[in-house]
Amino acid sequence: MRVKILPQISGDGDSAGAAAEITAFEKQTERPEDLGLSIAEAKALLAAVQQRTVDAQVAHWMERHRCCDACGRTRRCKGTHRVVFRTLYGDVTITSPRLHRCPCQNTESPATVSPLGALIPDHVAPERLYLEARWASLVPYAAAADLLVDILPVAAGANATTLREHMLHVAERAVVELAEERPCFIDGGPADWAKLPIPEGRIAVGLDGGYVRNWNDRTANFEVIVGQSVPEDRAARYVGLVHGYDRKPKRRLFDVLTSQGLQANQDVTFLTDGGEEIRALTERITPASEHVLDWFHITMRLTVLEQYTRGVAHHDEAAGQRLLKSLESIKWLLWHGNQCRSREEIAFFESDVDGLALDYQHLGKFARAAQEFAVYIRNNAASLINYGERYRAGERISSCLAESTVNAVISKRFAKRQQMQWTKRGAHLLLQIRTRTLDGTLRSMFERWYPGLANDNTVTATVQSAAA
Repeated sequence: MRVKILPQISGDGDSAGAAAEITAFEKQTERPEDLGLSIAEAKALLAAVQQRTVDAQVAHWMERHRCCDACGRTRRCKGTHRVVFRTLYGDVTITSPRLHRCPCQNTESPATVSPLGALIPDHVAPERLYLEARWASLVPYAAAADLLVDILPVAAGANATTLREHMLHVAERAVVELAEERPCFIDGGPADWAKLPIPEGRIAVGLDGGYVRNWNDRTANFEVIVGQSVPEDRAARYVGLVHGYDRKPKRRLFDVLTSQGLQANQDVTFLTDGGEEIRALTERITPASEHVLDWFHITMRLTVLEQYTRGVAHHDEAAGQRLLKSLESIKWLLWHGNQCRSREEIAFFESDVDGLALDYQHLGKFARAAQEFAVYIRNNAASLINYGERYRAGERISSCLAESTVNAVISKRFAKRQQMQWTKRGAHLLLQIRTRTLDGTLRSMFERWYPGLANDNTVTATVQSAAA
């Protein structure tokens, strides 16, 4: 079987070049595995086609840029050097000429210039950067490198270190694009907001934190904040950042909401665990927002108290039953948004626990847990709502979406089986790519940077006719 290609050179509308034999395969058809190309044969074919294609395109590029842009005079060549252009289909070696400065140009300009440097400043094809960033955000760097090596002829340049550096480069470019941080994103006044069109619906944002192991201090962890924004009529978006390292946390969250069509008169509900850092992140983002202490974290703390109470019941049945009844009352009052009576009942419960005189080994922990719960509810009093009423109205009352986001964004890549250590910079930059990969916006970001990628799946007439 002989394979030939006709190089297509993008330029002034003319495609030139003769059919050139790239490679030949001698195959016998005796078994199922003999049909078609093997992985090794396909890699060899793709690498050869890529080398010929890039050579033809570079030659055409250099022909168009050999002359001075100002006067049109042909610039003299000082010499050539070899550069390696890393593509999806192999690392292509290119001859890059260096041209002297034209006499018409200012003497302060560089004496020599390499036109090819303007075409491939990073020496990496955008599509390869995209795939490397995408897979490096989903699986460990070594596993992503092995995947690319298995299916593409990129063995020479695909390793864990290279993928990590390329991914960090992409993430840093995305971070640089972020606008300046502002203490408040509320512009205009009620009169201006009233003139806006009616928004499509409420946006629910679940925010939560997780911890990953610190590379610099391996006995400690640092906090990572992640969240998911879920509008009623649009696709969900993820957000992630390293607390204390990111200098634009509110801007990052605001830009995610803006990309989902946020208006100043749109209802936004922030569901969080009540942590001070996360609560501060949601302040003054949009005027029609509310912060809600999610029901999941309330019941999680009540469950811990209930377990301690059942331990008390083994030593004093009457005291245990009295405390269980008090916990049920607290839960019922909180569910129905009765803050005044719930705070009173919590105070009674805390006092009752402090007054216990039992031989219960966890009594001290029980008292501390009761005190912490009272402080927790008191600090988040402004975020308590009538959960039952909202639940019956079909609205969100729990940040379970944030809990699942922590699992999807953090646990599956930063912790659990991998048990990796991270620097704050590496974790923060990886989060920027991982969140975009999970919500499907990474490709659109690359297409904005490299507009030609938007048409990469378009089958041209030449290819269609060749296939026919």
